[in-house]
Amino acid sequence: MIDFMLNGRPCRSEATPETSVLELLRDTLGATGTKEGCASGDCGACTVAIGEPGPNGELRYHSANACITPAHQLNGRYLVTVEGLAQGEKLHPAQAAMVACHGSQCGFCTPGIVMSLFTLHEQQRHTPAPLTPQRLEAALGGNLCRCTGYRPIRDAALSMNQHPENRPLWLDAAAETQPAEPKNEAKAADNDAAFLQPTTLAALTDCLKRHPKARLVAGATDLWLESTQRLARFEHVIDVTRVAELNDIDEATLEDGRSGWWIGAAVTYSRLEPLLEAHYDAFAHLLHRLGSQQVRNRGTLGGNVANASPIGDTPPVLLALGSRLRLVGPEGERELPLDDFFLDYKRTALREGEAIRAIFLPRPEAGQTLKVWKLSKRREDDISAVLGAFAYRLENGVMRDVRLAFGGMAAIPKRAASTEAALEGKAPDLAAFQAAREALSNDFQPMSDVRGSAHYRRLSAANLLERLRLSIAQADTDSPREVMLHAYAH
Repeated sequence: MIDFMLNGRPCRSEATPETSVLELLRDTLGATGTKEGCASGDCGACTVAIGEPGPNGELRYHSANACITPAHQLNGRYLVTVEGLAQGEKLHPAQAAMVACHGSQCGFCTPGIVMSLFTLHEQQRHTPAPLTPQRLEAALGGNLCRCTGYRPIRDAALSMNQHPENRPLWLDAAAETQPAEPKNEAKAADNDAAFLQPTTLAALTDCLKRHPKARLVAGATDLWLESTQRLARFEHVIDVTRVAELNDIDEATLEDGRSGWWIGAAVTYSRLEPLLEAHYDAFAHLLHRLGSQQVRNRGTLGGNVANASPIGDTPPVLLALGSRLRLVGPEGERELPLDDFFLDYKRTALREGEAIRAIFLPRPEAGQTLKVWKLSKRREDDISAVLGAFAYRLENGVMRDVRLAFGGMAAIPKRAASTEAALEGKAPDLAAFQAAREALSNDFQPMSDVRGSAHYRRLSAANLLERLRLSIAQADTDSPREVMLHAYAH
């Protein structure tokens, strides 16, 4: 049973474990304003807003793709759809601005766009900030429209504050009306409950012990494609998003003296972004290449690692930075280097009944540089063909602590050991990088698939090394070529 608030009203509904929020809305509740476009989290037609209490008790809303959000994750949450915005003839500023700016033509994608504008409008109320082009791109980048050319939609975003503040009357009162207390199925007597939502690490390990083959879900930005695209059915699902310990970001120092942060496996990309912006600009920028705002609001670093995809975006970066993992299971906790986690295609060092508890992100070392370059068919919201992550220091004119990792070049995200050795202790000159490019063939024998041929991948990886050489060579200049390199590099 799912208990939540739908447009300010208590709602209770049943659903199977693999049911999405979109299916619940359209098929069970008859709320058909939310549209299905791609059913894979790409087009944004199904965008809704999900509210959770903030640090001071106020409701904070984030945009989400309803097509790949598990319906059971609505337990105890506040859901807003396009039907809930207008008050009779009084339109919400997001709706009024779209009308005034002619932001809708065929109208199919419009509900999703309006909901993205709604969440932007709510964010502006809590934390006003200039609506820069970058901020608009982040807010609307997950909504595709084939009719308008986007300019009218951007105009609508910029003009929302010019319209009367006709927010729904129930919106401000929503925080005072709590959904029914969700049943904590992790502690339920019924051990065969299909969708489990533990709230503590102890409850999670108990779930893992009772259901070692259950599918674990956090953001569901990948797992739920098995339901929407392959029509899979799940016998048991364990939702880790409510586990308090998996939502922490803790500063720590390892036994080897390295300091950094343990990132809980359920921490979303959106929560992680400020930390990365402060310490790893290239990593932070990658998040905007990884997926839309809707995806970043739900997807997690832990899920991207556990998924073990050879074209996952974050594992090569974490490998280059020397990250570690903390795993938890019925037998307790253990740690291991990320280098030892990926074993073969979609096969990891996780034992039966284990899960990732946290990922260690090292603090940047003095003089360390990180470069991350992703090659994909689309600039935004697309899967990598090849991704290269390069970490190094320059000391007395030579490269030190060189760690290079690639995605899309093997069955797993993998470091380029021979290529690293070719550059370690060498000046970053033509000869050293020529040797490094030749060493790539010892590290990788890529395959061909729909995203790129083996030849394309070998050539692209070698060209990324050349880009690294040029970036180092021109690091102290302000030439147009250097600006071009960095525009595509981060």
